[in-house]
Amino acid sequence: MKKLSVKHIEEKVMKILMVFCSLLVLAFVVSIVWTIVVKGIKSFSWEMITQVPGKDWNTADDGGFLNAILGSLLVVVPAMLLATAISIPIVFYMNLYLRRSHPLSYAVRLAFDVLYGIPSIVYGAFAFTVMVLVGMRASLMGGIAVTTLLMIPMLIRSGDEISKSVPDEMVDAAYSLGATKWETLWVITRQVLPGMITAVLLAVGKAIGDAAAVMFTAGFSDAVPDSLSDPTATLPLAIFNWIIMPEPFPDRCYSAALVLTLIVLILSLSGRWLGARFTKHNV
Repeated sequence: MKKLSVKHIEEKVMKILMVFCSLLVLAFVVSIVWTIVVKGIKSFSWEMITQVPGKDWNTADDGGFLNAILGSLLVVVPAMLLATAISIPIVFYMNLYLRRSHPLSYAVRLAFDVLYGIPSIVYGAFAFTVMVLVGMRASLMGGIAVTTLLMIPMLIRSGDEISKSVPDEMVDAAYSLGATKWETLWVITRQVLPGMITAVLLAVGKAIGDAAAVMFTAGFSDAVPDSLSDPTATLPLAIFNWIIMPEPFPDRCYSAALVLTLIVLILSLSGRWLGARFTKHNV
């Protein structure tokens, strides 16, 4: 029998550790999803996602949580548009107009790395403090504002890493052919578009599942907001409130968690599908 060398033994051990860690993470994911699906389906009904809470919502199964579903979308969709409109120009400015080695580009990158690591509840506390100073109550607008602030560092950090995949030689080649910076920007956009679409949808998936940021800023309401100044419910905050309450609220909590998990799953799969589709057309 051939004797194994030390390098072969090390390789075998590392391979076993990698497989074990991968299976461990997979087991955690499966157990979480399985728990949500089993407990969520048990109490799930069509009325829960098509009706707002009824008059007896606090004591009996009356109505649903359509207000929380629509509230989450009303918060996240405008925040996504605002955050994307702010983040994309910053990413292109750092990587095209300043180039990656510029001191200002380095400082901006460092600042957004720090902002990316700040917990979402700090964003919520900061936004709440500003709202108190200006006399603004918890509302849909407050939820949109804090969610926008939360998403901007995610998009800039992701967009900056994606832009690094475009080699400097491509930019130099565009300039050598007489292209302006604006025309070069469109060349780069075609290369980074698949990754940016994926980054935006993943950021939306993370933001829509965050309860800490909107806890102080969006408020909570049993009705769908009619204006930006009205408070609004969101799915994460509804789950947070219901999980510690007596029956039948925990059952509703798992149903809401199931809906939220499906939304995040759809966003993740959509991001991968769109990214692969745009990559195919670019190639």
